[in-house]
Amino acid sequence: MPRSKSYGLYFVLLIAVLLACFLVNISLGSVSIPFKEVVNAILGNATERGSWAYIIWDYRIPKALTAILVGSGLALSGLLMQTLFRNPLAGPFVLGISSGASLGAAILIMGASLFNGVVAFGMVNDISLALASSIGSFVVLLAVMVVATRVKDTMALLIIGLMFGSLTAALVSVLSYFSTAEKLQQYIYWSFGSLGNLSWQQLLILFSLTAVGLAISILSIKPLNSLLLGENYAKSMGVNIKRSRYSIILATGLLAGGATAFAGPIAFIGLAVPHLTRQIFNTTDHKILLPAVLVYGAILMLICDTIAQWPSSENVLPINAITSIIGAPVVIWLLVRKRKMVF
Repeated sequence: MPRSKSYGLYFVLLIAVLLACFLVNISLGSVSIPFKEVVNAILGNATERGSWAYIIWDYRIPKALTAILVGSGLALSGLLMQTLFRNPLAGPFVLGISSGASLGAAILIMGASLFNGVVAFGMVNDISLALASSIGSFVVLLAVMVVATRVKDTMALLIIGLMFGSLTAALVSVLSYFSTAEKLQQYIYWSFGSLGNLSWQQLLILFSLTAVGLAISILSIKPLNSLLLGENYAKSMGVNIKRSRYSIILATGLLAGGATAFAGPIAFIGLAVPHLTRQIFNTTDHKILLPAVLVYGAILMLICDTIAQWPSSENVLPINAITSIIGAPVVIWLLVRKRKMVF
């Protein structure tokens, strides 16, 4: 196993790749802008056409930053869940947090159809949709944390989280059954996932949620390393299991809930990025893995978003579909090549 010092070169290369992906992402789109003009706009210099600077600063850069925050947040939440449950198949969806966000969005979009006008909802826009998704994810997170106070077994908590996910999915199905075709189409469009609808104000909220989740995760590095060897070992090392579990669940809720609320339910990233990262960083030390999954998740999401907005195309493909189409075969290939899952 390489020593920690040898990973410095890997991080330098990954940061370079991240910067390259960022520039490529904001350089491509339905409007063709010369790369030189893109650099001028980023540096604050005048561009040949005023609309180019507007497109870059008000659409492409927020979109690229959203991709970085969402990719990093989902990847880190996946790492936290896989470590907490010591299960390589765990991810942000296992606690029902993402499903809760979907339920919040479904109630906002399709709820009026179910209640037949008894409950009138306000206009459905990006802000109300993000607010509803956030409330949904945090309601489920709160329920999971209440259950966590009474359930000591981590695997039982995992199963309960899956049941919360099934319950919220069933409620969404009921709403869909009674919804009109127009509202159902609107909800399905949201479920495709999108990175391009955030304003700078919304981006600041997403950044705040991600930063708090990241700070809690950093404070949980020692418990995370100890939990890999089992709860009994962690207890012998002086780790407060109950408090650590709350902290990890809360961090996951902030990271995954915020990302889902603002970008829609995006699959694959949370599950696969930790495994892809371990292919390069062959370590279980979260001091290495935590920053690695942040960068890796951001790179992968930028690549997926670049493909989704196929260069010079007016159509933007669903980001949720792209992450799965690209990522799933890569993970299968890596795991078959390695013949084992490093965990």
